[in-house]
Parts: sequence; C-alpha cells; structure tokens
Amino acid sequence: MLAGAFILIEVLVVTLFVLFVLLPLARRSADDLAGLMVLSAQTWAELPPLTRPAFEEELLTSHALALRPPSPGAGHDEWHPFYFYVLEEALARRTGTDQHLLSEDADGATWYWCNVPTGNGLLGVGLAKSRIDSQPFTALLIGLVGGLFFIVALAYGLARRITRPLARLEAASALIGQGAAPMLLPESGPRELVSLSRRFNAMAQQVQDLLTARTTLLAGVSHDLRTPLARMRLALEIMKTDPSGSLIERMERDIEQMNQLIANVLDLARGLEHEMPQAVDLHDFLSEIAADFSVPGQVISVVCPPGLVAVARQALHRAIGNLLQNALRYAAGSRVELVCMVERPGWRIGILDRGPGIDPAKVETMFQPFQRGDPSRSPATGGSGLGLAIVRELAHANGWVVTLASRPGGGTEAWITASILGSSFNRRTS
Repeated sequence: MLAGAFILIEVLVVTLFVLFVLLPLARRSADDLAGLMVLSAQTWAELPPLTRPAFEEELLTSHALALRPPSPGAGHDEWHPFYFYVLEEALARRTGTDQHLLSEDADGATWYWCNVPTGNGLLGVGLAKSRIDSQPFTALLIGLVGGLFFIVALAYGLARRITRPLARLEAASALIGQGAAPMLLPESGPRELVSLSRRFNAMAQQVQDLLTARTTLLAGVSHDLRTPLARMRLALEIMKTDPSGSLIERMERDIEQMNQLIANVLDLARGLEHEMPQAVDLHDFLSEIAADFSVPGQVISVVCPPGLVAVARQALHRAIGNLLQNALRYAAGSRVELVCMVERPGWRIGILDRGPGIDPAKVETMFQPFQRGDPSRSPATGGSGLGLAIVRELAHANGWVVTLASRPGGGTEAWITASILGSSFNRRTS
C-alpha cells in the first residue's frame, strides 16, 4: 500500500511536470526553431547564387541546418521523438500548410526534412537529430524506475520497522500464555509502538508478580496447613485407644486455624475485585469498626470529625480491620487510635499504636504474603502473614495508597490515603 501510494504520487508529479513545464518549453523552443528554418529558406532564396554555398556552410556549422531541393512529397514515415511532432505543429503554423518531417540517414547521422515555401517555390530544409540532444522522457522513465525501486525498498523498510516489534510482541504474548516469563521488549521505534511496548512490559511484570505471588501463596498455604493436619492425624490415632475431650478441643482449634487461613486466602483473592463507592459518614464508620475490634481492657479510640465521603465500604472495612488486628496483636496493652483527616480532594485514615514499632528496612517485605513481624509460625504469636498483603491488594483494587512506618515517639503508624476527585467531605456542626 505504501509503495502503491508513493508510485501514484510520483506519476502525478511527473504528469504535472510534463503538462505545465516540459510541454510549454517544448512548444516555445519548437516555434523558435521553426521560425529559424523558414527564415533560412527564405533568405537562401533571396541571396545571389554565388553567396548561397557560403550561407549553407554557415547554417550547417552554426545551426546544424541544411538546405536542398524539395522532396517529392510530404508523405509519412515511421515514429519519431515527441519533440519533432511539436516542431511539425510549429512549422504548420509558420507555413500555413501541413508538415511532416521525413527522416533520412546520411553519413552515420539522422536528418529530418520538410518542404518550406519561398518566393521561388519550395525548398527542402533539414535539421540534424543531434541538434535536439535532450531526452526528457528517457530521464523521466529512468526517474520513475529508480523511484520505484527506492519506494519499494523504503516501504519494505518501514513495514519491517513496524512488523518486527509486533512479531516480538506476538512471541512474548505467546510465552505469557504458556506461563513462561518473557524478556522485556525494547522500548524503541515509532512512538505508538514504544507506548505499546512500555505497556506490555508493565503488564508482563505484573503477570510475573502475580505468578510469583500465586506460587508463594500456594507454598505458604500448603506449609501452614501441614502442621495442623499432622496434629489432627496424631490426635485421631490417639483417640482410637484413648478418646479424651482435650484432644477433641485441640482438633477443633486446629480446624478453626485452618478455616481462618483459608478465609484469609479467599480475602486476598477477593482483594482484586472492584467495589462501587458509596457515601458514608467517616466518624460513624470508624466508630463501628472500633466497636467491632475492641477487646476487654483495650478500647480503640476514634479521632475523626463527622463528615461524608465516598468510599468502597466493605473493602475499606476489611483493610482497616486487618491493620487493627496487627496493631492489637503486636501492641497489646498500648493505646490504639483510629484517626482520619481530609486532604482535598481525598482523605487519609490512620491506625496508630504505641507498640515496639517496625524496622524501616522490613516495611516492603511485610507486605508480601506469609511475611510476619514474628519469624515463628506459631498462631499464639501472630497470624498467617496475609493481613498486610490483603490490605495492599485492596488498596490496588480501589486506587488507595497504603504506607507503614515507625511512629515518632515509639510505635507504628499505618495510613490509607485516597486522592479521589469528586469525593466530598461536609463538616457538620453540633
């Protein structure tokens, strides 16, 4: 298509050049030459016979023109170059009679002859073909052929420049479909392909992260389920000979632990689901969450002015709940606060405690599945290690940002930040 379009443009340019440049120049030149030929014949006829040979020599030397007796008839002969047809039209206008140039070969040269009327009758006037030494149509033909090869090569190069990155993209997409990790595409070439490669690389990295998270998740689940399953199997063997209520209670605790682990895994999977936001009163909303997670001897305080804000209610409830569980587990006996503030056009909700704090170098690691502040896997000292991973997935799905840092003065502070255009926060006065 590119080559065809370029060829059409080239043909159009050549056609316009011939019609508006070459043809007018050819007509003007032919008219001048026809005038010279007629004038030469008339001058020769008026000269004395003794001076005519010298005049003929001058015409031949200076103008490549020759004079001779008239030909038997105008007649018609074979095809000759385009310029001589234009010259025939010019001679016809000058002489008032139809003219046709007859070609003859003499002494290795080609001559074109016509009969020009003079006062004494007709006189044959000829001009050498070598006098018209330009070959415009040959030049145009060579230009067209050369341009055709250049255009085809250019179109092929452009097509390769576009299709080669697309072929790499197709191969990389096939690798992703097979579950393999493709190499990142080079971000070079046309602007649109650079943008496509950049987005594909980001998607490939996301897919790789998801595959890694899936592998980690399955490995962690299998690891954490193996311990309670082993205890249950041992308890069943003991109960065959010595049934006791303590063994049944232990099995119930193991079942509850396994159920909680499976529930956490499902929460992590559901974190990718998008939830439509709805208007809630932040103060009432946080107060409900604080009441749900408060335990005897440790009350969660809420510091938040009344106001309405558009949030994904269930997702935010789960995220704050997981952060509160971590705060209550690792900062038992200390004060835990739920605070909120408005940073237009969004909001911030913080979970603050006065526990042992967190190492800044381990913050990013803590958001990975099955990573815990306590390196032991005992349920007495911690959960399954999925809480913060669930919070991050919920944040990604709803456009929030979750940060975790040490609190000035001791403890940990976790913040959920949303910058959502169009969310409203209307203060109320009591």
